[in-house]
Amino acid sequence: MSRYRGPRLKKIRRLGALPGLTRKTPKSGSNQKKKFHSGKKEQYRIRLQEKQKLRFHYGLTERQLLRCQVLLQLLEMRLDNILFRLVNGRIVDIPSFRCKPRDIITTKDNQRSKRLVQNSLLM
Repeated sequence: MSRYRGPRLKKIRRLGALPGLTRKTPKSGSNQKKKFHSGKKEQYRIRLQEKQKLRFHYGLTERQLLRCQVLLQLLEMRLDNILFRLVNGRIVDIPSFRCKPRDIITTKDNQRSKRLVQNSLLM
């Protein structure tokens, strides 16, 4: 699965918070041109924005979104959705790694990793 490699902050400004894309937040009150949109959002615009959020958050392409039969299952089984650590005793650094139902996922034993996991579980 490909991922978006362009300017991330532009996407965050346009689509709202995307936790998988970056930790940065746009500055409020920066010198940007204000776009005036009508108060009413059309259904097409709402669906398009939600589709783009899915694309950028999960790193999908248009073609992968068209085949939506097992899309949700594949997305939720990806390692970057579950945990980005050790799988079956091996370090995995591929975000799109697909976990299987019987995979054993562990974290490192240092304090920073434990705090990250605890914070993620509380959300």
